[in-house]
Amino acid sequence: APRAQVWASSADGARKLARQADLAPAAAAGTVLTIDPARTDQRVVGFGAAMTDASAELLQVALPPARRRALYAELFGRQGLALGFVRVPIGASDFSRRHYSLNDLPPGQRDPGMARFSMAGPVRFQIPALQAARRVNPGLVLMASPWSAPAWMKDSGSLITGRLRGDAHAAYAAYFTRYLDAMTRAGLAVAYVSVQNEPAFEPKDYPGMRMSAGDRAAFVATALGPALARRRQRTQILEWDHNWDHPEEPLAVLADPAARRFIAGVAWHCYAGDPKVMAEVRAAYPDKQVFFSECSGGNWSPNWGEAMGWMFDNLIIAPLRAGSRGTLLWNLTLDENHGPHLGGCGDCRAVVTIDRARGTVTRNLEYYVLGHASRFVRPGALRIASHGGEAAGAAHAAFRNPDGSLVLLARNGGKAPLALAIMVQGKAWPLTMPAGEIIT
Repeated sequence: APRAQVWASSADGARKLARQADLAPAAAAGTVLTIDPARTDQRVVGFGAAMTDASAELLQVALPPARRRALYAELFGRQGLALGFVRVPIGASDFSRRHYSLNDLPPGQRDPGMARFSMAGPVRFQIPALQAARRVNPGLVLMASPWSAPAWMKDSGSLITGRLRGDAHAAYAAYFTRYLDAMTRAGLAVAYVSVQNEPAFEPKDYPGMRMSAGDRAAFVATALGPALARRRQRTQILEWDHNWDHPEEPLAVLADPAARRFIAGVAWHCYAGDPKVMAEVRAAYPDKQVFFSECSGGNWSPNWGEAMGWMFDNLIIAPLRAGSRGTLLWNLTLDENHGPHLGGCGDCRAVVTIDRARGTVTRNLEYYVLGHASRFVRPGALRIASHGGEAAGAAHAAFRNPDGSLVLLARNGGKAPLALAIMVQGKAWPLTMPAGEIIT
């Protein structure tokens, strides 16, 4: 009979993505959790994190060459975390040493023809780091997001705060296409772009740009959508790229037929609201893709078990059950001082921490939460139906990989051990999950 491999992480942190005894089919006992491979939903793109300037610099310079190569292999390789999805800021974010765009001009100057467009910023660390990741995982999928348009395109005249000027739409669309063409030439074709990172937030100390739903719809309909449609390389547009607390924002953009025809899906962040809105927006526009594109852990949530459970439930299970094709966390790597950064988050935690002084690598909670999905749910996997055990605190999602193997991700969110009978095509696989445990 086929056996089932089990990998588990415990609420007390004693087991972290640890191989357990294999399961064999047996008599059904306990709470029934049924997996139905015949009922399929979305196809998975992948799991990963953001290659910020900070992450790229650390990967490229903070470790000796052999250790650096080993870390790339561990993060992106088939024998490691097998991360296959990466978000890339276009220009600076708060995790950059300086605030810049790809077309910075002296005050009062304008460059609608993009004559002074420059990839000098990303070429230093970000592009070599992404190329190294892609050498390890040739199937790497990229999503790119701007934190701000160039200052001269904005009513504030600054990368910090402000809105896109009405007369800058064509220039800004050209900026996107210049960036995407440069990335393609670097061997890093970008599959998805969002219109604006966190468009309902104007940070006071790092690049940002407020863009109302009406502004985004107009920019996509009249400038960005047509510009991307003219390119040979297909790049899909994702709307929103912000929190769960304002579903009316993406709904307003999708309600505009001129914008909607160019929008492939909606991306979500975790910092406010309820993840259930992802499914509600998808139900309203079932032809649009769903992605989960940013969340950061940090020192504000120090309890391993609580943070692990919250992340697994809200960043892995809830988005996947809402139709999400992938989960992206925020920084892939940061140093021992939660940086380098300029403004913004001072205590964010990355997937791995690289200690510059000691040259050591620490695998953080995020590493294991991502790994439970990324190591086992392969690109192209189909989510399949799973139901049962919810009343007892079970949260779960199931998949059929392209090779036919089945994967179940589950957490016991209850306060007591949970005896499960995992039912697949009439066979039962009994398993007892300790309280707070996550398993693959």
